[in-house]
Amino acid sequence: MKFTKMHGCGNDYIYINGFTQDIAEENKPELVRKLSDRHFGVGGDGVIFINPSEEADFEMEMYNADGSRAEMCGNGIRCVAKYVYDKGLTDKTDISIISCGKTKYLELFLKGGKVDTVKVNMGIPELNADKIPVLVDGRKEQVVDEEIIVLGKEYKMTCVSMGNPHAVVYVDDVDNLEIEQIGPYFEKHERFPKRINTEFVKVLDRKNVQMRVWERGTGETLACGTGCCATVVSCVLNGLTDEVVKVKTLGGEIEIEWDREANLVYMTGPAETVFDGTIE
Repeated sequence: MKFTKMHGCGNDYIYINGFTQDIAEENKPELVRKLSDRHFGVGGDGVIFINPSEEADFEMEMYNADGSRAEMCGNGIRCVAKYVYDKGLTDKTDISIISCGKTKYLELFLKGGKVDTVKVNMGIPELNADKIPVLVDGRKEQVVDEEIIVLGKEYKMTCVSMGNPHAVVYVDDVDNLEIEQIGPYFEKHERFPKRINTEFVKVLDRKNVQMRVWERGTGETLACGTGCCATVVSCVLNGLTDEVVKVKTLGGEIEIEWDREANLVYMTGPAETVFDGTIE
């Protein structure tokens, strides 16, 4: 089976061309777990299948490293755009990609004839607690600056869905955060019926924040595109930043804009190919 290893700010996935390689749905979770293993497989935060689509130019079928299906991946969708252009599946620099029934629109920026960066219209941020989902008492529709207790410690979280669920938590020290210890307890907290991606954020100034992320089904990753979007939406809701912000992740910077008038979130960041390969 042929594959391509790609990453966006170090958030790395294995990409498989679904136009030419047909893999049975029931076999995909186990295949994903094997390929994602960094010791016995190719190694990655998950696997993304690039498929034909009737509703959009392409379909992104994304799986976490544990074999669970995920609705959206911001870094992943930028790499899908690079893949389809660089490999000649399209010659357009404005394309649409559907994932779990939601279509995103992307603008591709070239360098040397290949895609260098991608701007994605990530759509409307979902703040309704029932739709994220996060459990609240019956009087609340949104979770903004709300208390949550994890391992006996109180945190304040703001919850946003960018097609997948996020809890944004503010901390004083991101660098020395014991994320491996607390991340799993956030992910599987009883308030999140479909588990949660958790962003631990330090606000640097009105235009810059620092973030580390614990992704459900994968663990800590070097970046998370949807997490960067959720982070900026949360920062704006809490009055902490402007509407255009650079999010500094372990793997690099991603620029996020929340156009409040249109209520749309835009993400701009790099997409890079690591190597092509074949695996038995």
